[in-house]
Amino acid sequence: MDITSFTKNNWKNAFISSAVPDVCKKEPCVLGVDEAGRGPVLGPMVYGICYCPLKRHEDLKEAGVADSKTLKEADRERIFGIIDNKNDFVGWALEVISPVCISTNMNKRPKVSLNEISHNSAIGLIKQAIAAGVQVAEVYLDTVGPPEKYQAKLQQIFPTLKVTVEKKADALFPCVSGASICAKVARDKALAEWEFPEGIEIKNWGSGYPGDPVTKNFLLNSLDPVFGFPGIVRFSWSTAARIIQEKCVPMAWRDDEEEEEEKDTPSILEYFAAKRKAPDSKSNGVPAVKPKRHFFFTERCLNTVTDF
Repeated sequence: MDITSFTKNNWKNAFISSAVPDVCKKEPCVLGVDEAGRGPVLGPMVYGICYCPLKRHEDLKEAGVADSKTLKEADRERIFGIIDNKNDFVGWALEVISPVCISTNMNKRPKVSLNEISHNSAIGLIKQAIAAGVQVAEVYLDTVGPPEKYQAKLQQIFPTLKVTVEKKADALFPCVSGASICAKVARDKALAEWEFPEGIEIKNWGSGYPGDPVTKNFLLNSLDPVFGFPGIVRFSWSTAARIIQEKCVPMAWRDDEEEEEEKDTPSILEYFAAKRKAPDSKSNGVPAVKPKRHFFFTERCLNTVTDF
């Protein structure tokens, strides 16, 4: 698997895919979705899809597909090689979601939760497969959040497809197992080939999970007191945020200061009320002071509409 499109620009998301088999453009297909790297504080989260004709769904078992978490790295690499070589009837695609993107979205206003990031990636990959000509008929996914709500959301977006969301889907459906293996292989390669644009050289960061002592040491040793962590770290994780709060130089953000200064500003509802009258002769010629705009508007770059 070649993931240089991500490793050379690991602060951006990357899409990687196989060619679409001709048979998948002609026959109704089953498509599985799964992810790797949801929980770690380090590295990307990878979403993957694996698809094939409905009548050949069980043939994926011949490749030895299984939940990637139950397989050793060498076995995952071997099975991915088999899946990739079955390009006469099997296709796959991946979105490698940068840790910078994860942190930016989870810290922005309004915040984008990890569940929403996951949903958007899964939906985007399904749409890409359909746009590429895959005759998707059935979709199987491991759940993210309550299964019933996730399934209803997907069914509304894809009303012509049969959508099934289940817990442990990667152990139940071969296409989801295939997607799980593709995603895990890509994430392992992304970490193994990680290049630090910050110029640091650290190779051992453990499993990447917050509870791993080696990972904790990496977080402490790679921290800059002003600039924080390198881009491999998900700043939005509570583990990382706590270390920043304890070890980094204290900072005051401008929007926080403005919020304090503007406590006495008018209610937000007043901005939708009729405009105030211009000063008249009774004001003794003193021009009216233009009130400060509420930070709700300034931080979202919103302007008053004057023309319709």
